[in-house]
Amino acid sequence: MLLTASVGPAPGSLRGGPGELIGGPYAALLAHSVDLGPSHDRTAQLIVELRDGGPPRTLQSWAGSRSLAVRWRPGQQWAVVEGGAQTVARAFGVDVHDFRERHGRVFYASRHQPAVPDALAGEVSGVGRILGYTPYRTSQPRQLPLDVPEFGLTPAALRTTYEADGLFGDGYTGKGQTIAIFAFGGFDQADLDAFATRYALPRFTPTVIGGSPGPSSAETTMDLSIVHAIAPDAQKVVVNARPTVEGDGAYVKIGQMMEDVDRQFPGAVWSFSISWGCDKLLTATDLAPARSALTAAAARGTTAFMANGDLAGLECKSGDDWSSAPAADNVGLNSVASLPEMVNVGGTTLSTDARGGWLGEQTWYDIPLSLGTSGGVSELFDLPGWQGAASGTVAADRNTGRRLTPDVAAVADPFTGVSFILDGQPTIGGGTSQAAPIWAGFAAVMNDYLLSTGGRRLGDLNPLLYRIAAGARLPAFRDVTLGGNAVDNAAPGYDLVTGLGTPRVGNLVRDVADLQRETS
Repeated sequence: MLLTASVGPAPGSLRGGPGELIGGPYAALLAHSVDLGPSHDRTAQLIVELRDGGPPRTLQSWAGSRSLAVRWRPGQQWAVVEGGAQTVARAFGVDVHDFRERHGRVFYASRHQPAVPDALAGEVSGVGRILGYTPYRTSQPRQLPLDVPEFGLTPAALRTTYEADGLFGDGYTGKGQTIAIFAFGGFDQADLDAFATRYALPRFTPTVIGGSPGPSSAETTMDLSIVHAIAPDAQKVVVNARPTVEGDGAYVKIGQMMEDVDRQFPGAVWSFSISWGCDKLLTATDLAPARSALTAAAARGTTAFMANGDLAGLECKSGDDWSSAPAADNVGLNSVASLPEMVNVGGTTLSTDARGGWLGEQTWYDIPLSLGTSGGVSELFDLPGWQGAASGTVAADRNTGRRLTPDVAAVADPFTGVSFILDGQPTIGGGTSQAAPIWAGFAAVMNDYLLSTGGRRLGDLNPLLYRIAAGARLPAFRDVTLGGNAVDNAAPGYDLVTGLGTPRVGNLVRDVADLQRETS
């Protein structure tokens, strides 16, 4: 066992002392890493949440007197405090050590949650984690044998399944819309060309922002193919998200990335099939940069969809030991997906007829592989007002007054997924990372319809979804009531595995149009 010396605060300098020892998955991450002793990192940082958007002069003065710097922009209700690791440690009265995780990466971290210093209590409302490492995950669709019937859903069948074929037939194909795919991997243009040719769709070449994310990946290829299958006339953009997990400051980088995309493509639809760690590793303050950027983009017409994860409700389970029974600390959410402004997408197993006509859906859960739709209750965000009525169908022991996820769902089972081309061969997509771009593609089609008929873009969609689910002119969702995952079960009405259900797109967009007319 390594014994470490504490760096203590000056008496009375911190509210509530040096902060609490952090437990749960955060503690597990450090316990499974090698403690290398006090950190020598010269660029440690943490996020602080401000009480308003005014200049944080007290914070700047306090930090300057302790040889720390503050990064802040006018109007921003958060700031970054940074400096040498031991300088940060002394200022906040906590230990900051270096750790080596099991794959060899060295990072700094504090075992304690820093408290708000007394001198800053009037200006700072929260302090994030001191952690220089962000676990991240991207799904890779399992490639199934080529004797799977019909190689999965064709583009036409997918549009039929979710009742968007009428809109498509009327010419609503995503014209004038942009869909941004945030990715850790690249794509092979030859696969996209082959997909378009195979299904008689127009060829397309995505715009790449931030340089190539890397070699061709099944994930990015699948996402691009799916949104093109649904909205062939929309512009496709691939956003390189890999820099967000290179070095520390991931959530500041995520916010900057969102701001950049919003500036270049205002009103675009965003699709995320990637994860930046579970919510139990963080505080709400850590996510402030991402949340403020997403909120600003939504106000300009952006709608964002994010896969809620494929670990069957155990998004905080780390390591490769899936033979052990899950523990309470394993239960958790994809952190960024739990943002109230993000449409969180769960997954189903689908049954259709030969042409894609919907026959039935149930929760996607592959027990032998420990895979399935995630979901659950946020550790970080309070229950939004628009979700209040839906929470009535959630079991009392799970209804803790916090944000519930997912919001909606679509097909995710790779045995009932969507056809695309990878490495020149037909294959089938799967995972909630398939479900998110399905919704993104349909959002582009709905925007096309709304703008063409005198309406406006979907924008911040969650409040509309829940209002429509509570009662609208047309039935907009198919309620998924069968199945469950490792934590929760499906049930009539809203549930923590498939949310409000899967879309009937033609009805949903007309219900949205009704609401827009009511509020115009």
